[in-house]
Amino acid sequence: MAVSLNILIVALTFIALSPHCLSSKAYESGGYLFPQFYDHSCPKAQEIVQSIVAKAFAQDPRMPASLLRLHFHDCFVKGCDASILLDNSGTIISEKRSNPNRNSARGFEVIEEIKRAIEQACPETVSCADILALAARDSTVITGGPSWEVPLGRRDARGASLSGSNNDIPAPNNTFQTILTKFKRQGLNLVDLVSLSGSHTIGNSRCTSFRQRLYNQSGNGKPDLTLNQYYAYALRKQCPRSGGDQNLFFLDFVTPFKFDNHYFKNLIMYKGLLSSDEILFTKNRESKELVMLYAENQEAFFEQFAKSMVKMGNISPLTGGRGEIRRICRRVNHAAY
Repeated sequence: MAVSLNILIVALTFIALSPHCLSSKAYESGGYLFPQFYDHSCPKAQEIVQSIVAKAFAQDPRMPASLLRLHFHDCFVKGCDASILLDNSGTIISEKRSNPNRNSARGFEVIEEIKRAIEQACPETVSCADILALAARDSTVITGGPSWEVPLGRRDARGASLSGSNNDIPAPNNTFQTILTKFKRQGLNLVDLVSLSGSHTIGNSRCTSFRQRLYNQSGNGKPDLTLNQYYAYALRKQCPRSGGDQNLFFLDFVTPFKFDNHYFKNLIMYKGLLSSDEILFTKNRESKELVMLYAENQEAFFEQFAKSMVKMGNISPLTGGRGEIRRICRRVNHAAY
């Protein structure tokens, strides 16, 4: 009886892990992502991603934050389907032109380099959506953050949504409730909101994204009172009332290239750069408690960040027969010739 039970468990485990053993209807319903997806079809896929991310980081220390942001901005629009990577074409209006992405989303050339290398090793096998998910994980690790197993098996969208990109991605000037609502629409909660915001421990933001905090936060011609006045004074030197829109500022000025918990420590000192950062500490009791916990306990932040990244990466993936495996990430296959 024990032997029969063991055989049954092994069989059920195999079925759970293998998309080929699922009925096409069940598989196409989505949700069947698992880290071993390419173990046989493209065993070197993760190694290739890691190596090119490392090279990109060596050439440009800003790149990990940019790659992490690409995955976030992809998942919040129609799910994690690499729609953010598509250029304009006859039928597609690119998400690259949306307000959250225009003049700020970057790292596309790194994703294309990864895709070319993987296509050489395993043609038409690994999706651009999975490359984004892996690059986000590797970008976190290479800057000192946590690691996690990335569930894989996403496929790529054949279209994009400019309106979705404009409306669904949280904006730096959104209220706390608006941001939380945008997270909840994706199946994410307040804990995910706070932990994922911690990705702002690396990267930069433009003057235009926080200028109102320096000069006219509430339409009354006065600065944001939740912004440390000495920090605000320093920011005004490079972010004037007009001009300098594209001037860059560290989201975490203490350790800007290290993935750690200084972002949360900054919020407690009222030195969060964006309004959407500081309101995590000032506008909600539960989020304030989490900010204080993560500022005190980096391990707790890392553990939750990894869990929330897996959860975000599971937003509405295309699986089974839906979508495609793009040969070139910036174009759908019928336009790839």
